[in-house]
Amino acid sequence: MKIQGFYAFLYFYLMFPANIIGLWWAVGSPLVMEPNKICRKNRKLSGKQRYICREEKDIVEEVVNGARLAIAECQYQFQHRRWNCTTARKSFSRILSIDTRETAFVYAVSAAGVVYTVTKACSKGSLLQCTCDNSIRDITSDGAWEWGGCHDDVDFGYKKSKDFMDDRRKKKRGDLTTKIRLHNNEAGRLAIKEHMTKDCKCHGLSGTCALRTCWRRMPVFREVGTRLKDKFDGASKVTISNDGHKLVTEDNSIKPPSSEDLLYAEESPNFCKPRKKFGSLGTQGRLCNPDSPGNDGCSLLCCNRGYKQTKVTIQENCKCQFIWCCQVICKTCTSIQTIYRCL
Repeated sequence: MKIQGFYAFLYFYLMFPANIIGLWWAVGSPLVMEPNKICRKNRKLSGKQRYICREEKDIVEEVVNGARLAIAECQYQFQHRRWNCTTARKSFSRILSIDTRETAFVYAVSAAGVVYTVTKACSKGSLLQCTCDNSIRDITSDGAWEWGGCHDDVDFGYKKSKDFMDDRRKKKRGDLTTKIRLHNNEAGRLAIKEHMTKDCKCHGLSGTCALRTCWRRMPVFREVGTRLKDKFDGASKVTISNDGHKLVTEDNSIKPPSSEDLLYAEESPNFCKPRKKFGSLGTQGRLCNPDSPGNDGCSLLCCNRGYKQTKVTIQENCKCQFIWCCQVICKTCTSIQTIYRCL
């Protein structure tokens, strides 16, 4: 199995356990070290990817930042599901090798993560290639507010995400997997680009709002992740059309998916038991809630195998006091809690 391009180094980066990353921090930031290693070792990079690796190393660092942001968001959104976006024991790489709903979400949230971190770096002045977007200067007809301030240059972040993540697969646009993954990459980018917000600041005497200056901002990434999770829940199963040029839904009675919807071609396993082929580690040993009817409930999460309860001793800071100036003193409180794990 080969994973090419962006997802090869995404997998490589995420598969290191936390203690190894901790060692890297002792000798230098992995966000500084990792991009050079990726670009040197991945010899199948081509076209725009190779150019970015050679000429825009600061962009590559933000791409890695975007990968980290994406996997953290994935693990948040799926923390209570049977598949919880784990990177343990090569699970992540195997998920990327098939075209399930989970794969669709990973591709989309990764593309969104790169847009987000590159655009943020532009707004902060961390990149030489971009700054704020100063092109929006139209004044509204009623004169109540006008564009100004530092707009997030989402077009630049969008372009770099597209250049780096889509480039290798352009040569193989005819196959089903390529079409699906390019579509899901774009859906992730649009989850940011098409949902920009307007922030405003008031101007006037004595705090009045005689005039407002407004600028465009990206949504917070948690909102992006939630939007993509909703698209995951409503993802469409597709196949390739008879002429081989486009994707069509298997059920012609449903509404064709939009450019922001997620697509998949293979049904997901139930993830109840370990299945190497699908990257499933099973749910044995997972924490669950016996009182919840949702995905985190012991019935659903444990696949009706049952669960066991264990008493654990928890020590935590409590009764904290602020001492002027400037110290916080806390006591240590001990409690006994019951946790439940799937059999």
